[in-house]
Amino acid sequence: MMDVIASWSGGKDSCFACYKALRQGYRVKYLLNFISRESKRCCFHALEGKLLRSQAELTGIPFVQKEVSSDMKVYEQEFKQAVSELKSKGIKGMVFGNVYLDERRSWVERICGDLEIKPIEPLWGTPPDKVVEEFIDLGFKAVVIASCVAKKLGEEFIGKLIDKDFIKELKKREICPCGENGEFHTLVVGGPMFEKEIKITKSEKILKEGFWKYWFLDIQKYKSV
Repeated sequence: MMDVIASWSGGKDSCFACYKALRQGYRVKYLLNFISRESKRCCFHALEGKLLRSQAELTGIPFVQKEVSSDMKVYEQEFKQAVSELKSKGIKGMVFGNVYLDERRSWVERICGDLEIKPIEPLWGTPPDKVVEEFIDLGFKAVVIASCVAKKLGEEFIGKLIDKDFIKELKKREICPCGENGEFHTLVVGGPMFEKEIKITKSEKILKEGFWKYWFLDIQKYKSV
């Protein structure tokens, strides 16, 4: 089976896609993560780069972290450059955690086509509730670290463990169980891919205000247990 890299955000979908790719026989040689050049936080989940590195080290898979621009045109160029550098080491494909959004899949297929590597999307087409239920049943643990629309998911959901009761509540609120539209973001803190679990020992819930209001978990201290 081919050598591949996995797109890694620290959240449940990228983690679970990587896990499934491994189970399918792909050799995941690197986890590739992008952080903002300005904030030093993950471009999409706003997690600190240092925390993501500590998390990834618990998988035993080499971790590559690149700083990128917030300008999407520049970001795409920097994304391609980072993948090209790893491609030169024999990488033939890249794993992504997309579930059902066609625009994301189209972007992935276009970029991978340009780079002449295989796009691998193990979660694609699986009903979102089934994705999360299997994630939980396999023993993965993830917590909510951002609620992108405060009026849909309030402060009480921040830091909450993703479990089946949480999924039921999301369904009541007509929110995608995967948060595929960006309704919430997660941090995986344990599971079958990890040597140890991450225990968050100090954090603060912060209400961010801008174009819209959203809650964010500022993780200040943590340890591996």
